[in-house]
Amino acid sequence: MSGVRKPEWLKTRPPSGQRFTHIRQTLDDHDLNTVCEEANCPNLGECWSGRDGPGTATFMLLGERCSRGCNFCDVETGGMEPPDPEEPEQVADAVAEIGLDYVVLTSVDRDDLPDQGAGHFAETVREIKRRDPSVLVEALIPDFQGEPELVQEVIDAGPDVLAHNVETVERLQWPVRDRRAGYEQSLSVLSRVADAEPYAKTSVMLGVGEYAHEVYRTLRDLRAVGVDVVTLGQYLQPSRSHLEVSEYVHPDVFDTWERVAEAELGFLYCAAGPMVRSSYRAGELFVEALERDGKSVDQARADAKRADGD
Repeated sequence: MSGVRKPEWLKTRPPSGQRFTHIRQTLDDHDLNTVCEEANCPNLGECWSGRDGPGTATFMLLGERCSRGCNFCDVETGGMEPPDPEEPEQVADAVAEIGLDYVVLTSVDRDDLPDQGAGHFAETVREIKRRDPSVLVEALIPDFQGEPELVQEVIDAGPDVLAHNVETVERLQWPVRDRRAGYEQSLSVLSRVADAEPYAKTSVMLGVGEYAHEVYRTLRDLRAVGVDVVTLGQYLQPSRSHLEVSEYVHPDVFDTWERVAEAELGFLYCAAGPMVRSSYRAGELFVEALERDGKSVDQARADAKRADGD
């Protein structure tokens, strides 16, 4: 769809506001990366402004360069540097300074490291929980090449939500994702998460050439392995060198998929819309889903404290 103008529903306002400025300054002070900025997330202004709370920022661990080259992603590839051993503490400092009560952590892929960064990821979760066990932590992890012990290492650190993105339907894994990723590999990661304590979460992009029956099958497969939460959003081409957009999906279609996911397939919640990304309003939507499920956020935090003490 090269040269096709984006529809009105994909237009966003530029970020602004005192809270937005405070979060950006805090991240700069601690020399931290966020996927919000590195991946040019369209919701950066809304999430960081945090109209109804302290705001949400997704911290990106293990540097700003990735070992993989997915055709949809704007994060730079190659030339990785060793992980910063002070990053877990710096992230925990920033979380406390900003005043977050729900934290999202993600990372680039680090296939070049012996443990692919799992230990660093786990240490960051533990450091946040050590400072304040009541903080709810969502960890959005790579696939760690499907190695179960590495996935388990992050599970053992005690995140409340553990996410891994399948990204697209099975047929389109390539050319959308790097060839080292894969549908079955991602499902195996999510299955292991679902068998453990954290809520399991994933995300799917629409508009890359998928058919409706493939989206339904993907949702069904995700639910079959125990995934609790799914988000669906519109793929947007970061640059001319990236994968082209196949279709701009109408908001009504996203509404339909949200109803199918929740009412028919039984997901705890589904966030679906053209501007939705994996961590979009993550804390707010998670808390609302808990309450619908008959469990308050205070109960979730109490569970987190007990887990921290075990």
